[in-house]
Parts: sequence; structure tokens; C-alpha cells
Amino acid sequence: MSEGEILVHGLRVLAHVGVPDDERAQRQPLSIDLTLHLDLDAAACSDDVSDTVDYGAVSIAVADAVTATPVALLERLAAIAADAALGVDGRTRAVTVTVTKLRPPIPRDVESSAVRLHRTRA
Repeated sequence: MSEGEILVHGLRVLAHVGVPDDERAQRQPLSIDLTLHLDLDAAACSDDVSDTVDYGAVSIAVADAVTATPVALLERLAAIAADAALGVDGRTRAVTVTVTKLRPPIPRDVESSAVRLHRTRA
């Protein structure tokens, strides 16, 4: 058995996230990157989609989860995304999630701010 990764980059969502109430009241543009850690040997041999994790289903689950409830911190949003990703398919052993706020309210010229979280299946 080997370790492989499925990567999803730039999942764009609008979510209610921010520490001040007025920031959280408006949906904020976010980009989410997912790295799913799993064994890819079966799919590599069979060329059959049923032997791997459906990254489309994972993307939908993550987008739905992070837009469902307002949160204050990107850290909380990353944890919600990780739990959603792990919940889609038991073959995913771990997930690394990066949540990037594309327009952070920082009083300097900053392109973005981000949080990265790695979570393994319990």
C-alpha cells in the first residue's frame, strides 16, 4: 500500500467569516485548497473511478459546509472544511486544508491571508 494525494486548488466560495460583526455580516471571498491523503494504488491499476475518492463530491461537501454557518476565524472554517472532506469517503486517511481570505481587512497592502490545517481520520 502506498500513500497518494488528490489535490483540489482554488475552490472559490463566499462565506460569512470575520472577527468584527460588520465584517462577518458580509460574505467574504475565499479560496480553499484541499489535499486528500489516500492509497491510490487500486485506481492506478484499474483506471476505474469507483476505486478512488470523488473529488467533485468532496468539493461540494466542503463548499456547502463552510457556507452554512457564520464563523469568526479562518481556523474554525478550515476545521469545518476538513471534517466535511473526511466525511465524504472513508478511504481518505487525512486532509490538508488551506483557507485563503482573498480580501483581508488589513490596513496594509496584503494580497491575502490564509490558514492551513492538517487533520487525520480519528
